[in-house]
Amino acid sequence: MAIAIAIGYITHTFILSTCATLPNYIDRTPLESESERASIRDTMLQLFTKHPSVCRHMTRMSTEAFAKLVQILKGRGLLRDSRRSSVEEQVAKFLFVVGHNIRNRTNGGIFRRSPETNSRHFHNVLEAIIMLEDIFLIQPDGSSVPPEIQNSHRFSPYFKDCVGAIDGTHFRVKASSDSVNRYRGRKNFPTQNVLASCSFDLKFTYVLPGWEGSASDSRIIKDALRRFYLVDAGFMLNSGLIAPYRGVRYHLKEYSKRAPENAHELFNLRHSSLRNAIERAFGVLKKRFPIVASGTEPHFGVDSQTDVILACCILHNYLMGIDPDEDLIAEVDAEILVRRRHRSRLLVNNPVECGQGKRIRDNIAKEMWNDYIKSRGHGS
Repeated sequence: MAIAIAIGYITHTFILSTCATLPNYIDRTPLESESERASIRDTMLQLFTKHPSVCRHMTRMSTEAFAKLVQILKGRGLLRDSRRSSVEEQVAKFLFVVGHNIRNRTNGGIFRRSPETNSRHFHNVLEAIIMLEDIFLIQPDGSSVPPEIQNSHRFSPYFKDCVGAIDGTHFRVKASSDSVNRYRGRKNFPTQNVLASCSFDLKFTYVLPGWEGSASDSRIIKDALRRFYLVDAGFMLNSGLIAPYRGVRYHLKEYSKRAPENAHELFNLRHSSLRNAIERAFGVLKKRFPIVASGTEPHFGVDSQTDVILACCILHNYLMGIDPDEDLIAEVDAEILVRRRHRSRLLVNNPVECGQGKRIRDNIAKEMWNDYIKSRGHGS
């Protein structure tokens, strides 16, 4: 009887259209025993993890990706079945929270667990995901040229020593009254500034969360690794951080009607083409896991939210390797294109430039421009 009730309430269409109201609906259903609750939990889990479209909507990944994630967590001894809760259930509940930014009460209505149990399972899975950092959050060793550069005549050999892109983004946090001013920066609400680097296949290679929203990217970079990365004009130029030329057109759409006219413009065009990987990576992360988006105040405190951000970055990398979701990436790309149409065309001048970094950039720009002139009839 309980299974029939669950199936009746959780049809594919119902989940997709009324997910937010589902818990209250189930809460009003009379349940007479733990066996009925267990039957409903089993049915929910089957619906979440066996039906492809339901699984993707509820856990933000395919059934195959979900099964493999559970296998990894079990295989490394990070999670175990308890007497009343399988690893599959614990992981499904965690993914439902981070994929829909819901509270424990909502999970409780669906999985028929107490808020205390749901909270314990959430933090157990959160800790387990973070323990996968050594597998899925790996810094490049610089021993090989990224294929996105190696296989493109526009980027190779000019950016052969470039290993990725770096940028910072703000994530909303729930700060205490005595610390809220430290987290209130450019936004009207408290945030933490998260610095990250990514490779050109949109995988994060370094994540530094936990900085107050008032901290600038330049201040944070002093605590980060120093390699050859592409950065935007907000960072200082040095031998490990190659920024675009200031006072020069930059974003891609600016060259749609007029070709680059000098070495600096050509450099900025191709710099932008490569560096947008970090903007795309952040966009996919926030769209896949709304719990880290800055639209609403998080349900967790700063420390827990910092861990959640790191865990979501690890899950993002895992999924980019096994289940990238091209439709989601295309959606992010379209939104970035719209935003760029409203941005300033000129980068303001910044006198803080390292001589060595400037020489690296000038040499790349000169070589790139010479080759561009020679083959101008074949495009840029």
